[in-house]
Amino acid sequence: MTILGIGTDITECLRIAQMIERHGEAFLERVFTPDEIRYCRCRTHATQQFTGRWSAKEAVLKALGAQWRRGIGWRDIEIRNESSGRLTCTLHGGARIVADHQGIDEVLVAISYCRVYATANAVAVRNDEE
Repeated sequence: MTILGIGTDITECLRIAQMIERHGEAFLERVFTPDEIRYCRCRTHATQQFTGRWSAKEAVLKALGAQWRRGIGWRDIEIRNESSGRLTCTLHGGARIVADHQGIDEVLVAISYCRVYATANAVAVRNDEE
C-alpha cells in the first residue's frame, strides 16, 4: 500500500447547525447523499454526525489534492458506515475521475467529534500488488 495523499479538517458543529437551520433541506441535499442524510438523522446527535461528514469530505478533498472548483461536488464524496461501524469513502463523478487519474484506489477516513467540533482525517492510497 502506498500513501498518495493525506488530509485533515476540523469544523465547528454550530456552523453546520446554522447552515441546516438557515437553508434546511436544500443545504442537506446539496451536500449529503440520501444515505448520508438518512444515517445522520437516525442518530441522537445528528448535528455532530452531519458536521463529521462535512469534515470528512473536506479531508478527502485535501487527500486528493483537489479543489471544489475542479468539477468535484459535495455529493461526489460519500461517507458511509459499515454494519461494524467502520467508515468507508466512496467516490463518484469528479472525485472518482481525480482519484483514477492519480492512481488512488481507496481513501481511508476517520471522524471524531464532540459537542463543539468534528474533525476528520483522510488517507488516499494505492493498493500495490506484490
